[in-house]
Amino acid sequence: MVSIIIPAYNEQENIENTAAVIGGILDKTGESYELLFVDDGSKDATWEKIEALTGKNASVRGLKFSRNFGKEGAIFAGLKNCFGDCAVVIDCDLQHPPELIPQMLELHRQGFEVVEAVKSDRGKEGFVYRFFAKTFYKIMRDSSNVDLDRASDYKLMDRKVINALNELPERITFFRALSSWVGFRAAKIEFEVAPRNAGKSKWSFKKLMIFALNNITSFTNLPMQLVTGMGLLFLIFAVGIGIQSLVRFFSGTAQEGFTTVYMLVLLAGSVIMIGLGIIGYYMSKIYEEIKFRPRYIISIDTKNRKEQDNTNDRKA
Repeated sequence: MVSIIIPAYNEQENIENTAAVIGGILDKTGESYELLFVDDGSKDATWEKIEALTGKNASVRGLKFSRNFGKEGAIFAGLKNCFGDCAVVIDCDLQHPPELIPQMLELHRQGFEVVEAVKSDRGKEGFVYRFFAKTFYKIMRDSSNVDLDRASDYKLMDRKVINALNELPERITFFRALSSWVGFRAAKIEFEVAPRNAGKSKWSFKKLMIFALNNITSFTNLPMQLVTGMGLLFLIFAVGIGIQSLVRFFSGTAQEGFTTVYMLVLLAGSVIMIGLGIIGYYMSKIYEEIKFRPRYIISIDTKNRKEQDNTNDRKA
């Protein structure tokens, strides 16, 4: 059986169509499946749409979060609660083309334990977004040896990979990188990013910047290394200024005033404050991890609700 994990946040316009499209594709393959929608604390009628589908279609399941925990939490909740021998993570807006799922399943049958769908292009993204995306992926590649260029969350994973990801203890997760970090035999297929079926993107520029910063600091110590680099550059600059000042002093051409002192103090202060800020940010991440709070809280699981209803019916 294959589990299709579909994170959903304010996707009321897409739920029914997404279930119909993916279900129709899988019905043609003859593969048994479950469609696992994870409602990430939506504020619209997303959960009501999911509940209605679970009543009509036995292949549809739903998990409802107690509040919004983010897409990473939704993905890992799906991985923890899915029953399939393999699982496919796909966006609810169908920008990830579900027509690739049969091809993914075929590669899985051939022995590949991870099948990654990579973007052949970045779709209709603006110049600024493209620039920051490429910068982010370059930082990740150079600092952690994990190549995420053109990568997406759209991928199939064997049960062994799912179990490995579920065993990772960290609270702050980056699925796209962790699914590559765990290893296993992998294959890639390309896809073109499709326009959203309905609704608007939930990712603002601010959210994307926070997402990138969290993932860089949770997966690499590059920012701390940058502080060391700035300290070395400042040391070289300070030595140069010191030699220049001594030469002018002994040659009798030294100028009055403290301009050089001011410059050195300002530069030193800047480097120190930047360094403290980066160290403080890493400490805040350590603080989040050692609290060991759950990545998500599930308030409703339609599977458990169905089982409870069946038990009550038998008692009656």
